[in-house]
Amino acid sequence: MKNMVLLAALAVAPVLHAQTQWKLATGYRAESFHTRNVVQFAQDVERASAGALRIEVHANNALFKLGEIPQAVQDGKAQAGETIMTSLVREIPLAGADSVPFVVRSYADARRMWDVQRPLIEAHMARKGLKALYAVPWPPQGLFTTASVRSSVDFKGTRMRTYNPGTVRIAELLGATPVDVPMVEVNQALAAGKLDSMITSALTGVENQVWGQIKQYYGINAWFPKNIVFVNQLAFDALPAPVRQAVSQAAAEAEKRGWAMSAAVAEESVTELLRKGIKVEPPSAVLDTELKRLGERFSREWVRSVGSEANQLFIPYYTQR
Repeated sequence: MKNMVLLAALAVAPVLHAQTQWKLATGYRAESFHTRNVVQFAQDVERASAGALRIEVHANNALFKLGEIPQAVQDGKAQAGETIMTSLVREIPLAGADSVPFVVRSYADARRMWDVQRPLIEAHMARKGLKALYAVPWPPQGLFTTASVRSSVDFKGTRMRTYNPGTVRIAELLGATPVDVPMVEVNQALAAGKLDSMITSALTGVENQVWGQIKQYYGINAWFPKNIVFVNQLAFDALPAPVRQAVSQAAAEAEKRGWAMSAAVAEESVTELLRKGIKVEPPSAVLDTELKRLGERFSREWVRSVGSEANQLFIPYYTQR
């Protein structure tokens, strides 16, 4: 019924709006489930708006590089874009909640986090002339190891792959030596005996074919980083009301669909690891408890670094459990 009403309203929309076109920039490959979801979102908008708005999706950094996309959309060089939320942390510190380790441990946790986080992110983006449309998580970050681990004691004297300050701290707190290795060089480092463990998603493990030296995958669900899709507020406001409604409705559907896609991809990736001979299991009770304590420590440190606004996120998040 909603779609019928929307199409009826669009049928009498001014002709000058019939051929509005947007460019949506994303840094991810066309094959990524995030990009496939964005493309479906664009198709849904065009169909629901009866062709009044057409969104061209430019994937794989073709229009702007991933880190440049928010500013490009803010400047009106593209009407819409997608980026990983943690890339916004310099100007929107609350976006960094996505990378605080061992706080969000399930898709249900991630959903609750986004429900609390969203209005805060929206307020910050609005001040920059941006409008958040929807966010979708990547599959959770798991633990790959060359040998079984039952507690932090098993990391002593080992080497863990790191790629940012957060993973360096995790390695150090677990007693492992941090080793900075780009993902494309991981298999080479494993073959050379330079790595014993790494934290990354099962999806990334599959995409990089890490089977061989890697023997174990633990579903520690260290964090659930999210991608966010957003538009230039002026471009959005310039649309007729029925078209704005079409965009918002398609965005809500894309968010729901994207979360389901993420969970499905996570499950498929773990199944593929099993097929390749990697043992998959949850962390031991001892290790899980140790990781939860690390999460408490990281969250306290993050709140101190961000300031009082961080409490607007974490207090509701923890009290709603």
